[in-house]
Amino acid sequence: MKVLIISTNRHPLPVPVMPIGACIVAEAAESAGHTVKVVDLMFKKNPLQSVELALDDIKPDVIGLSVRNIDNNDMQNPVFFVKDLIPLIETVRRKSEATIILGGSAASVMPEELMRYTGISCAVLGDGEVVFPELLRRLSNGGNVKEAPGVALIDGDEFVSHPRLSGGPSHECIVPDFARWIDVREYLSQLSTVPLQTKLGCHFKCIYCTYRKIEGNTYRLFDPEGITELIKRLASSGLRDIEFVDNVFNSPYYHAAALCENLARERVRVRLYSLELNPLLIDDTLITVMERAGFRSIGITVESASDEVLHGLRKGYTAGDVHRAAQVVRNHKLPCVWIFMLGGPCETEATVRKTLRFAEKFIRPHDTAFFGIGVRVYPGTELETIARQQGVLSLSREEMFTPVFYVSPEIDSKWMSQQITYSVNNHMNFISSVSIGLSFLPSLHRLAHRLGIKPPLWKYTRFIRRGLRFAGIDA
Repeated sequence: MKVLIISTNRHPLPVPVMPIGACIVAEAAESAGHTVKVVDLMFKKNPLQSVELALDDIKPDVIGLSVRNIDNNDMQNPVFFVKDLIPLIETVRRKSEATIILGGSAASVMPEELMRYTGISCAVLGDGEVVFPELLRRLSNGGNVKEAPGVALIDGDEFVSHPRLSGGPSHECIVPDFARWIDVREYLSQLSTVPLQTKLGCHFKCIYCTYRKIEGNTYRLFDPEGITELIKRLASSGLRDIEFVDNVFNSPYYHAAALCENLARERVRVRLYSLELNPLLIDDTLITVMERAGFRSIGITVESASDEVLHGLRKGYTAGDVHRAAQVVRNHKLPCVWIFMLGGPCETEATVRKTLRFAEKFIRPHDTAFFGIGVRVYPGTELETIARQQGVLSLSREEMFTPVFYVSPEIDSKWMSQQITYSVNNHMNFISSVSIGLSFLPSLHRLAHRLGIKPPLWKYTRFIRRGLRFAGIDA
């Protein structure tokens, strides 16, 4: 069959993300014997025209729409990405009679809502590189698609979802040949990193998170030696800025440590990053081996420095763990960004002040702190249940498809926003969602690339903010 895969994500902030899922699925479909083309809309000036040209070129039998995110998870400046799918789908249907299939993480998070919104009756759930080739096989053979594992359907007016296919209890790490499918140089020119996962699944039980729904609640660990060989391959092709995009990189601890030891032993010449470290599993031993492995920066997703809020979010660690992680970071030179999310259950004025005091006192001046406000509520999460019990959410599940956010009823969101703004204004290494939503950020990335600056740009937050202030820009 002739297959066209369209990567629909066009959101370049804070940096453009290489569509690893779409590329992996494309290679899996090609390996299954199909003719495959990928159209990545990230940098297309006229995306609809690009799609039309691709349709004329390949004349596909099947079109896969890869949808990364439903929205930008920003309560202060929400952007609903899915609305842009409607003109895209209209263009496809006007030009082609191909079967359209939805995929990507957004399809796994809210499949029924996405399908009803777009009018597309078939979606791939879970591991697309396994499910999509099987679906193509059934389509090409005239088989029963309605019983296909890992597929969701709107049958008449009924939503039907079948148990997912997966790679099994363990799974080989996959890195696609990005250059075959997307414009890698354009991504690199905006300081994008190469995404890579060391495992799938998550055993944490954060009340707001959808990772368990996308990847499952048990770990499928990739072999550290196999990952190392893939990183060597990436490095030999000139891709040396590699980011581990696991939902939590350092869990299980032994797996992350083994991978870093292997990378350090092999002396792979790459620059490594991860924004998803859990403070519970940070110690001097791990950070030391990460430095030896080639890490150039890390991010710690702490959300809060208050025991009450951390317990309310079911994070699985305490404020004491957050403080211990800060001490470990102080013992090393590795740049660190601290990520906070204020407004969750049990948040009060006292807990907000506690978190801000922690950031002001314990985060090093050359590190960065990011503050977000509000928690995106997804159907089926524990947060939805809490919000309904507290009377702060009355919308139907269908109405929650457009961005809906939770803020603790114990706090005034306007006051909280003012406190964060005051703290950001007085600390040049603090940023908020306003900072990472600046329209000129892509131009700043291109300038940094031309100057030879390596990612991530947040390492230079203090200097950038001072420069922008000098230019009369409040950022």
